[in-house]
Amino acid sequence: MPGIDIVIVNWNSGNQLRECLRSIGNLVGEAEPLTVTVVDNASCDGSADGLPEPSCPLRVIRNRANLGFGRASNLGAREGSADYLLFLNPDTRLHPGALSIPLGFMESETGRHVGICGVQCLDETGGVARCCARFPTAWRLVGQALGLDRLFPRWIPPHFLGEWPHDSDRDVDQVIGAFFFVRRAVFEQLGGFDERFFVYYEDLDFALRARRAGWGSRYLAGARIFHRGGGVSRQISARRLHYLTHSKLRYARKHFAGIDAFLVSAAVLLLEPLARSAYALGRGRPGEFADTWKAFGGLYASLCRPGENGR
Repeated sequence: MPGIDIVIVNWNSGNQLRECLRSIGNLVGEAEPLTVTVVDNASCDGSADGLPEPSCPLRVIRNRANLGFGRASNLGAREGSADYLLFLNPDTRLHPGALSIPLGFMESETGRHVGICGVQCLDETGGVARCCARFPTAWRLVGQALGLDRLFPRWIPPHFLGEWPHDSDRDVDQVIGAFFFVRRAVFEQLGGFDERFFVYYEDLDFALRARRAGWGSRYLAGARIFHRGGGVSRQISARRLHYLTHSKLRYARKHFAGIDAFLVSAAVLLLEPLARSAYALGRGRPGEFADTWKAFGGLYASLCRPGENGR
């Protein structure tokens, strides 16, 4: 049976990491060998201390600084040698079949051209979360920056496939990085995640590069996990927005050329903060208004530093 190396990047996840590891321990028989590598990005809450052994080999890598998701994931991936990699968020819990079903599909004739698998994600209410997305075009990113995807979803579809109930298997553009099941051969062929994305868009970038290399992404509705969503970023919305917009700009500059890259950059830098501010004030959310300008203020400052505008 092909093995799985699970990589979990942790940053101040509290008790969620322990719950995630316990859920993995319940599924040890679904893959052999099975190893878990926790890469801790300089947490200060003790969440990576005294971790429970999940009935399979566990290693913990402690970084002295927060290296970001992509770089930490690549570091964890290099620790193993199994045929498959599973990048897993610490705010997830695996249900029975979450390992065996993707593994069986990837080993089947049907899955031989698939490089990445995702599974059904259940939220805190027990509902099925929308966890698959479409590759963005420049026009969609401009529209989303202005909030037009909420007003005119027929013409400017949102990033996530909200119109589909996620109740059946399907080929998709992208599955979210909370459960990112990848062939190691594909991961190594593409050189892993692009470490220039500190957090956000690294999974989208990887999926696009995989598609261009001839590897598809597949969503499997029969395998399930619980995903809290947002993780610790729920508590730091300004920082989350800063990283999200920074990665969006990097994605546009990497994958779009000429006028398309310019239009996305202009919309994100000049119009998106105004649109977000108007939305926050219209809803009577002064905290969200303040977070918006804190995030974009930090973004403007970071873009003025040498090297930040390169691809």
